[in-house]
Amino acid sequence: MAHASKGDDSSREDEKLDAVQIEQVEQAPSPKFDGGDGELLAPEVRAQAERRLVRILDFRLLPTIVVIFIMNYIDRTAVTAARLKGLETDLGLTDIQYSTVLAVLYASYVPAQIPSNMILNRISRPSWYIPGCVIIWGLTSALTGVATSYSGILAARIFVGLPEAAFYPGAIYLLSRWYTRKELAFRSAILYGGLLISNAFGSLMAAGILSGMEGKRGIRAWRWLFYIEGCITICIGFLAIYLLPDYPHNTRWLTPAQRRLAQVRLAEDAGEADEDVANESAFTGLVQAIKDPKVPIFAVMTCSQLLGLSFVNFFPTLTATLGFNTTISLLLAAPPWILATIVCCANAWHADRTGERYLHLNVWWWGVIVGYIIGVTTMSVGGRYVAMFLMACGYTGFALTAVWVSNAIPRPPAKRSAAIGIVNGFGNLGNLIGSYAWKAEWGPDYHQSMYIGIGSLALASFLCLMIRQILIRQNKQLEQDELANLSGARRERIEEAARLEGLTFEEALERKKGFRYLY
Repeated sequence: MAHASKGDDSSREDEKLDAVQIEQVEQAPSPKFDGGDGELLAPEVRAQAERRLVRILDFRLLPTIVVIFIMNYIDRTAVTAARLKGLETDLGLTDIQYSTVLAVLYASYVPAQIPSNMILNRISRPSWYIPGCVIIWGLTSALTGVATSYSGILAARIFVGLPEAAFYPGAIYLLSRWYTRKELAFRSAILYGGLLISNAFGSLMAAGILSGMEGKRGIRAWRWLFYIEGCITICIGFLAIYLLPDYPHNTRWLTPAQRRLAQVRLAEDAGEADEDVANESAFTGLVQAIKDPKVPIFAVMTCSQLLGLSFVNFFPTLTATLGFNTTISLLLAAPPWILATIVCCANAWHADRTGERYLHLNVWWWGVIVGYIIGVTTMSVGGRYVAMFLMACGYTGFALTAVWVSNAIPRPPAKRSAAIGIVNGFGNLGNLIGSYAWKAEWGPDYHQSMYIGIGSLALASFLCLMIRQILIRQNKQLEQDELANLSGARRERIEEAARLEGLTFEEALERKKGFRYLY
């Protein structure tokens, strides 16, 4: 026992010494990128330094964008909760006008995503760009509460959609600039878990505001809902300016050695530097993305799955069909999304561990189809509530969609950012169409809506299989001609990766041979 104790003490001393060495290296001044900022690449400190870097990102970048995403979706879907407390009556909205109020947000949200991501790829300070958009949509969301007519709330929704377009595809792109392929799925799922849990928090917050603020200062409770949630978003936007990072080469709260390590990690992950070369502009990336056959298939697949999952905009309405009052209906909307958040994170963790993508998306869509089948075959409270749990878990698959796009189109960054914008932008047309797929006249059973969902998810599943087969074929092609076509921009990125890692071009090329698409 005495020998074991001495061994443990010695091990702890070694760990303390390693930590001290890393801290000294991180704090050491580095006048030049090519010179003294590569100390953390030394084998004896690399692993621990990399864990520390990822831990910093996990405790600073990730919580910030999760909180923003929670408010993003709460602000976007507040109108669905407000509907239960008089919004339609006060503004004199018909059923089709209410559906248009939901849909018009996507009319601005969808086309703005592609140029927004192109801008994000070219600017050097996403820590200003993304929070600026958060502040603007928070202000616009708060002003929704002053609407007194159909045209007023329509205008407010349009201007909520524009700045919101910058966030989700931009957040996924920002994560892809910091995390490796095997780290990205779980982190992106935590981000998307923010959306899922926002449905729970949003319902709970709405239940509290709508039940306790009615008539305060002579203002209807649904107006207070927009005022309060919008002001919270604005405050979070100002905090995010300080908390969010920029890119690995210019984040101010990392040391030069940590910035170098962050760049090398990504270069090693794909065998190419994660940077655009001189002749790769945002427009070039857009053209490359459009020409890649995977991108339009991804886009149509995303549109189809979001149409199949468009119940999210009507979830409080669906829980209201169970026959309870407004407050209980909103409270019943929370548990399915809490379960969906847990399932989403577990699914992404397993996807990272295995590197598999196809089944980790598809299985959950099949679960939604089962939920819809239950929904069209019974009107019992228990059966339909179980169906709602299955439906909510369907978003587990969508959480990995943008991650798979990033994995399937890793380089160059300009192409990747454009592809994410195209897929998420076009895909959200499914939400726009879905705004008209859950008509009040089809309630309370909504059978027609569920049939539409079954067909849409079946199409998405087929397109997902097509993408998988394309990636399998491309991997086989990589095995056959890895040494072919090494010229131009591709050669420049491999040369840059070699420079970052301190390798010869031949050694970097050998490392590149290990890259394969995840499917």
